[in-house]
Amino acid sequence: MSVVVDRWCGPITSDDADLLSRARAPVLDIGCGPGRHVLALTEQGKIAMGIDLTKPAVALARRRGAPVLHRSVFARVPGAGRWRSALLLDGNIGIGADPVGLLRRVRSLLCAGGTALVELDPPGSTAISSSARLELDGVAGPWFPWTQLSVDDVVAVAASGGMTVIETWSANARWFAELRSGRYGVRA
Repeated sequence: MSVVVDRWCGPITSDDADLLSRARAPVLDIGCGPGRHVLALTEQGKIAMGIDLTKPAVALARRRGAPVLHRSVFARVPGAGRWRSALLLDGNIGIGADPVGLLRRVRSLLCAGGTALVELDPPGSTAISSSARLELDGVAGPWFPWTQLSVDDVVAVAASGGMTVIETWSANARWFAELRSGRYGVRA
């Protein structure tokens, strides 16, 4: 699978803005790419930081003025255990092709009561593990392990990762979930 990054490099949409209004600072944007979400948060006066493994995306984010680090979510992350919100948008629940392991790691980065805001595939989608790569201006990056996760599967995956789905919702054919550590009910 080859991922085209038009939205990834584009401006914040109304869907993004609505989702970001749920984020409580400080916010960690995992797989921030060119930094559109973290930049929007900092422009709102929220403390936020992005991390990404893609060097060209990190360079672009820095040129835009976004506070980002070239780093894996599985490496040492500043502020571990103190982030109130983590973002896994643009399908980033698929990082590493292990959503359960990723959510366990995210949980370790969040403070008590912290939340993860996650973008998912629509209902009825099949969970697929594969390899993916990013393409920008006709230049393809290296292949990496990736999983696509449906909103249908998020409750079980979240539970296995030590988190609970608080809410799922849709906006303009995009699907999202808010996850938190602890025992809470699910709103759909």
